[in-house]
Amino acid sequence: MEISNIWYFLSALTLLSALMVILSKNPIHSVLYLVFTFFCISAHYVLLNAQFLMAVNIIVYAGAIMVLFLFVIMMFDLKKNTPEAKSSMTKLAGSIVAGSLLVVLIAIVRKNAIPGPALEKFNSQTGMVENLGQVLYGEFLLPFELVSILFFVAMVGAVLLGKREAGERNF
Repeated sequence: MEISNIWYFLSALTLLSALMVILSKNPIHSVLYLVFTFFCISAHYVLLNAQFLMAVNIIVYAGAIMVLFLFVIMMFDLKKNTPEAKSSMTKLAGSIVAGSLLVVLIAIVRKNAIPGPALEKFNSQTGMVENLGQVLYGEFLLPFELVSILFFVAMVGAVLLGKREAGERNF
């Protein structure tokens, strides 16, 4: 099977599963479709020769964040808070706006030709972990360290807020 056929198949699968995230009535099914969408995007990373991004996408998004979403959804009693029915005028207005947006997007895509990649400038080592590490710890060392300090402060703040005793006020 040719790479472009695989890319088109994965793109269609990604769009379909992303659409099912929005259209699914059950929030649990919606989260599962979102996990499947993340796996499809990870497969795109493999086609782009970015294996590290694929692994990070699966571990961080499909793993940790989706588990968090699933726990939050399961903690809420969603049967009590059913949304009120939308009027037919609201549905009509939403359909008109969505259709107009679709027409504009199709016009933009048809007008602007997207050039293919320059194969003579292709570097097969672009997405490799070694090159990413050299750029991250070389050119972007200061922003990387600042973000790590920011994450550390956020974790300390979360622990302090979580360990508050009953009746204690910190603020």
